Amino acid sequence: MTFNSYIFILLFLPLCLLGYFVLNQFRHYRLGLILLIGMSLWFYGYFNPRYLNIICSSVIVNYIVYRILQKTPVTKQGEEVQRNRRRRKFVFIGGLVFNIGLLGYFKYMDFFIENINLIFRTDFALRNILLPLGISFFTFQQLSFLVDVYKDRGGILYSFLEYAAYVTYFPQLVAGPVVTHDVLVPQLQDEERKHLDFNYLSKGIILFTFGLAKKVLLADVFGNFVNLAYADVNALNATTAFFAMLAYTFQIYFDFSGYSDMAIGLGWMMNIDLPINFDSPYKALSVTEFWKRWHMTLTAFFTKYVYIPLGGNRKSVVRTYVNIFIVFLLSGFWHGAGWTFILWGIMHGLTQMLERILKKYWLKLNPAFSWLMAFGFVNVAWIYFRAESITDAHIILAKMLSFHFGAISSEMVAVFSQPEWMLLWSKFAPGVLETYNNINMVLYFAVAAVMVLAFPNAKYVAEKCTSKRSTPFLVALLLAWCIFSFTGVSTFLYFNF
Repeated sequence: MTFNSYIFILLFLPLCLLGYFVLNQFRHYRLGLILLIGMSLWFYGYFNPRYLNIICSSVIVNYIVYRILQKTPVTKQGEEVQRNRRRRKFVFIGGLVFNIGLLGYFKYMDFFIENINLIFRTDFALRNILLPLGISFFTFQQLSFLVDVYKDRGGILYSFLEYAAYVTYFPQLVAGPVVTHDVLVPQLQDEERKHLDFNYLSKGIILFTFGLAKKVLLADVFGNFVNLAYADVNALNATTAFFAMLAYTFQIYFDFSGYSDMAIGLGWMMNIDLPINFDSPYKALSVTEFWKRWHMTLTAFFTKYVYIPLGGNRKSVVRTYVNIFIVFLLSGFWHGAGWTFILWGIMHGLTQMLERILKKYWLKLNPAFSWLMAFGFVNVAWIYFRAESITDAHIILAKMLSFHFGAISSEMVAVFSQPEWMLLWSKFAPGVLETYNNINMVLYFAVAAVMVLAFPNAKYVAEKCTSKRSTPFLVALLLAWCIFSFTGVSTFLYFNF
């Protein structure tokens, strides 16, 4: 099930909110939690019920590991302490192996087989394993939980229902934000948050609508253009290649930040504060700053659970650079089982290393030039992220650098021809109907550029505009526009990761 679907907006969400708050209003808090888990599993298993076997098994195994760790104290003295430490370490490593093995099998098995066949000239058959939705996200959440439990040594006390609700919580289940247990579970335990709060509800509806508009009205349109361009990269000219690069830069931002806005908005509807995941990343003046603004919860995860344990910047300068490189290599591999993703991660890692080396010179640059350099690099790196192969990415770059400019095909321009715009042109400016496709394309890119470079963060806007009298009418109009624009189930890009 996706947020941008009729069944979610018109059936699932009203039933979930109504049932959750009614049960909690009568202080049936346990039933309310069970309902939330049940609805989350329905949400997750809607596309493929077989996914439920994977996530339920993962939750049960991880909770068993947690309980063993929690019940193996290390506070006493003597030989028992040593035995318990060894037992805790053994169980903890077993939990890590289970989670990483689960992720490795479903996400990376075919990738490893392909490369083994290529290197050793073997002929192992591919498994063609169906990637479960959100497995990277809920696996990372559970890995972080086990690490915290292992280090905490018994102070974390959650019931099975609380833990299951933490892992399966539907707003952030399949595409983040990556939420740690210490952020979500205390809020689920707080009885004051279990009752309807109209301030939270109104903010949530506003932010959800903003996110839905990003996805449906912008990301999906740019996505149609990108799909046509990347389907035959050899047919591109320099003009089309450039716009395809920029279109994907806009698509992935509006798609993923739109999902995050919707997730945070849904959390607000239930009085839950989920962490911000995007903070106007394309305004960044460096690639380092970009990663402080883009997918912020993933950056925080890698910083806490990879970068710092490796030594962070506490060791030598060379060690710091190596740690940065490892983090971004893993980040690329986390995003997808393919060399394009790995190369994308390497590019970001090397660029951050270079920025550190040249930091004193970089800070002296004109901010406009710094922004242009950072934004340009991010755009080029996205080509490798999106391309089907490294060869295709090279072809697109070669097309851009050939400077063989030309017209964009009418088929590609036509994707910006939305019914509502045609209606407006026919009513208010019928004289431009012959060229309205080209005008629409320019308008889409211009609007997208203004939104990513000039507008404040959507979460900030949603918090500020609740007091305005015109807000309910405008939000209702925007929500209706989005719903009427549903032409099919368009999944989010990060569902693939």
